[in-house]
Amino acid sequence: MEAEGLDWLLVPLHQLVSWGAAGAMVFGGVVPYIPQYRDIRRTQNAEGFSTYVCLVLLVANILRILFWFGRHFESPLLWQSVIMILTMLLMLKLCTEVRTANELNLKRRVFAGGLESFGSKGQ
Repeated sequence: MEAEGLDWLLVPLHQLVSWGAAGAMVFGGVVPYIPQYRDIRRTQNAEGFSTYVCLVLLVANILRILFWFGRHFESPLLWQSVIMILTMLLMLKLCTEVRTANELNLKRRVFAGGLESFGSKGQ
């Protein structure tokens, strides 16, 4: 009789814990990349970030999604793969933009420095 009286509390509590655990599984893998993304954007320096890690995670999550078509597993794991692929694509986009901008600035400095030294030789 006592257990039946607590069902009104235990069933919603169990559902809340299940939803919380599923949310943690889906977004838990992305959380460490938020400070990295913000730091790279703030400093405009992607030197410490390995794009090979992005490649490995992209391949692993794409394979997981392909495996899901053959044998279904829990949907939070499927959503985790989708979210992780989107996150890795955003990280790669940011790193590519930052590295390209840094290389262009370096080439401009070298070119401008070369012109200045060329102009001073003629005087």
